[in-house]
Amino acid sequence: MGFQYGTFVSSGLGKQLATTFGLPRPSKLRRHEPGASLINGAVLLAGHGDAPLVAHLRTVLEEAGVQIATQPSTSVAGVVVDMTAIERPEDLESLRGIVGPALKTLAPTGRIIVLGRPVDEATSVPQAAARRALEGIVRSVAKEMRGGGTANTVYIADGADEAADATIRFFLSGRSAYVDGQVVHVAKPVGEVKTPADWDQPLAGKVAVVTGAARGIGAAIAKTLARDGATIVAVDIPAAGGPLAEVANALGGSALQLDVTAPDAGTKIVEHAQARHGGFDIVVHNAGITRDKLLANTDAERWASVVNVNLASILAMNEALIPAIREGGHIVNVASIAGIAGNRGQTNYAASKAGVIGMTSSLAQDKEVLAKGVTVNAVAPGFIETEMTAKVPFATREVGRLLNSLTQGGKPVDVAETIGWFAWDANRGVTGNTVRVCGQMMLGA
Repeated sequence: MGFQYGTFVSSGLGKQLATTFGLPRPSKLRRHEPGASLINGAVLLAGHGDAPLVAHLRTVLEEAGVQIATQPSTSVAGVVVDMTAIERPEDLESLRGIVGPALKTLAPTGRIIVLGRPVDEATSVPQAAARRALEGIVRSVAKEMRGGGTANTVYIADGADEAADATIRFFLSGRSAYVDGQVVHVAKPVGEVKTPADWDQPLAGKVAVVTGAARGIGAAIAKTLARDGATIVAVDIPAAGGPLAEVANALGGSALQLDVTAPDAGTKIVEHAQARHGGFDIVVHNAGITRDKLLANTDAERWASVVNVNLASILAMNEALIPAIREGGHIVNVASIAGIAGNRGQTNYAASKAGVIGMTSSLAQDKEVLAKGVTVNAVAPGFIETEMTAKVPFATREVGRLLNSLTQGGKPVDVAETIGWFAWDANRGVTGNTVRVCGQMMLGA
């Protein structure tokens, strides 16, 4: 395996050196295990002013078996702060007064969630300023967290309070282990919000199409969605037929060998899903390639191959997939941190992934998509430990691992968990969002 900084500073000698020189030591992250508690300890629930969400959230968390705390203590594992009633910047003192002391006693792998109203719904300039300030506070708090803890902001539109329940569950749970310093917007639901009978099986009865499913992140997505109850249609190129069949067979799903850039790719997926499974409810556009080169040395073929696979193929397939997806379905696109921050030598890749983000926000507002009650979201992975990143030069690889608030690379399952959350019927208030799964990478927005 080669040298890994995180492994070294967790060893005897490495631990001593890290302590002596003040080097960062990655913490073990709390990831989801079926049957486990939502969070390992009590949650402090507080807010500013009349904090209109607190009473509802208390009921939601108590029903989930979570102990509620009203004052910080050594047993607090999470903090949820309702800042939806703020009117002016002076009101931000409430957030400091709640979160500041709580940070001193927050348990390892703790969670902080700050709730606010959307900036574009503000009725005054001071109110808009105060609402937008929440993001700056939470992103900074996320960089102060220790022990594998995370902090995230959730803006909840007026009238969409109950639609945020699934998002709050996600951020408190181990499913969000590598999602840090992010902002999620919850709007009035697209379609009917349905609470699952079993939160360990939120996708029970669903059929999910996953492209690029033969290995790496795609295989992890397929396995995670299957674990959560979905039947999988695993799609990948014919050259990956062997591992593709292994993934599909292991999960009790079906495999479809297909080049996503083929003109009839979308039609073939629809025909296969309908013939084998009676239709489909979820589409995960994960298939993608890289053909790296500095732009000055990039020819037309290299440029087109990446844009065609990563972006144009999705647009083309959706022409067949959107009319065929079942009512109340979910589309999830895999973008990349490169589409937000850019990356040297990856202009074509960054273009394609930025395009995916633009497509996601636009498609979420499409009349046909809204009429069918379909949500559309995207994930933007940062440094994820895969076979591809293992081949990255040593120095670049270690910087990628360390240059985030959690000081470690993510795992394919971290991307998969976020995609699974986007596909919950309980999560219909979240659409048009792009969430980075990057441990709050220090580069990019």
